[in-house]
Amino acid sequence: MRLPYLCATLKEPPVSADPTQVLAFETDCHLFKGCGFEGPSVWSFIFEPIAKVGPVEFNKPMLLAIIGSILIMVFFWLAFAKPKVVPGKTQMVAEVLYDFVRRGIGREVIGKKAEPFIPLLVSLFFFVWMLNLWALIPLAQFPVSSVIAFPAALALVVWVTYMTVTFKVNGFVGGIKNLCVPSGLPKPIYLILTPIEFISNIFLRPFTLAVRLFANMFAGHALILIFTIATWYMLGTFLGTAYASVSFVMALVITVFEMFIQALQAYVFTVLAATYLSQALEEAH
Repeated sequence: MRLPYLCATLKEPPVSADPTQVLAFETDCHLFKGCGFEGPSVWSFIFEPIAKVGPVEFNKPMLLAIIGSILIMVFFWLAFAKPKVVPGKTQMVAEVLYDFVRRGIGREVIGKKAEPFIPLLVSLFFFVWMLNLWALIPLAQFPVSSVIAFPAALALVVWVTYMTVTFKVNGFVGGIKNLCVPSGLPKPIYLILTPIEFISNIFLRPFTLAVRLFANMFAGHALILIFTIATWYMLGTFLGTAYASVSFVMALVITVFEMFIQALQAYVFTVLAATYLSQALEEAH
């Protein structure tokens, strides 16, 4: 995790700064010594490219996302490549996790029509969870989902699937009705409700799906950085060390809380994706 630019004389960090590196700073700049507190900001989420393949540049979040994808695939391949009637530990854990998404999300939300979408839901759940978990893994210590591009790309996948299933199941006219015209309401209500439903289903759903995941991970990481930086900043005197100990405890508490939030956000993202697919499978009336 990156240490702060503590001195008031250093107003802005270099553009090339990598938040995982310990950069130059005044080691004697602490509370009660005349230096201002430099909290985390945009530069805590900006990374210099670490590799370039043709026109594509790879930075740390991209690398973590690729490694996370490989880890998930390797785990499930090891678990199910040679399945046994009496499962081993790896297969047992994989079956429990898979069944949690299949039954707890797919079947509960979509129902009997869920089976074709289980691979998508399982992939979404574990990929989002892995992106979030990087925040707690040493050397990585960064939630990839706090970079808006990743939640936005996942939300786009869900939205495209949602639209495709809607029009494939209901046809063009039926799909429009499914998206914009809820059944069983007085006709005058549709004058107000139809445009609201259109904006909500076509534009707001993918937007909120992405922003919900991004905002939670961004805020959690920022809070951990604030209390971690504050712990260092307040060291140096007896009173400052007392303050620093409280800040350190808060950093630990928030980190533990983040473990719950990381799994919860993966669950919420997948449940919402299943909810949209469930609506897409409903026949328009």
